[in-house]
Amino acid sequence: MTLKPTRSFMFVPGNKESMIEKAAGAGADALILDLEDSVPPADKLDARGLVASKIDWLLEQGQRVYVRINRSPHLYDLDDLLAVVRSGVEGIYISKPNGYEDVVTASSMITEAEARNGVALGSLGLIPLLETAKALQDAFKIASVPRVTAIVGATAKNADVARALNTVWSPEGRETLYLKSRIVMAARAAGKRPIGGVWQQIRDLEGLRASSLKDRALGMDGELALHPSNVPIINEVYSPSPEEVAYYRGMIEALETAQAAGRASVVYDGEHIDIAHVKTAQDIIALADALA
Repeated sequence: MTLKPTRSFMFVPGNKESMIEKAAGAGADALILDLEDSVPPADKLDARGLVASKIDWLLEQGQRVYVRINRSPHLYDLDDLLAVVRSGVEGIYISKPNGYEDVVTASSMITEAEARNGVALGSLGLIPLLETAKALQDAFKIASVPRVTAIVGATAKNADVARALNTVWSPEGRETLYLKSRIVMAARAAGKRPIGGVWQQIRDLEGLRASSLKDRALGMDGELALHPSNVPIINEVYSPSPEEVAYYRGMIEALETAQAAGRASVVYDGEHIDIAHVKTAQDIIALADALA
């Protein structure tokens, strides 16, 4: 199971019908209909019904849909899964797994929901938010679970990861460099995608851009968004620019010309390049084509 390139996953509170409908026009690559932290406890049952009723409408709009489900101290919510697991839903987000075993259990629960709801087994992906110290330690094992398509290394100010690790937030993000690099390494080693975020100072768009650029530089493929105003910046940062595309197309052409002349390397734009650099260029061109 492979996650297609996804720059932006936007959270939408599952108890707000108007926000769900507006989110379809926000430009996010995928929506996360949230039944967990953004829904007050008293509204969770109604939110489950509302989210279930809106999934097909969102799919008809061409929107990619994920759902974040609730968990108790011991298990993820099977009733949430039975309500939302259906053909067309791309995957399930889970928060705060207490390590590898929780993720395996969640995967088995999704399989049960697929079976009960007549959905092809294995058709929904699973994306865990690694927000506990044990889950972060188990990052590679979690990423290796077959149903898992991505792992999230989100480091919002004063949120779950900060509390789990007792870190102190800074705009520069020095306290999260090891954590995020660990997520990227684990995901890549397992053949999955690393997802970053979350920038919760939603009105500070320049801060968001700076944070997103750092995450992309570390190897993240995309990130979580909390507000529609943040989506265009995230999409821009994680998309190869026209200038980058032109540069890498030129690199490929330069090496092809050199190889035709019997050389394995060439100086391009002042840099020595060979096949290793061109493979990177091909990956970037392929990403640009996929996003287009």
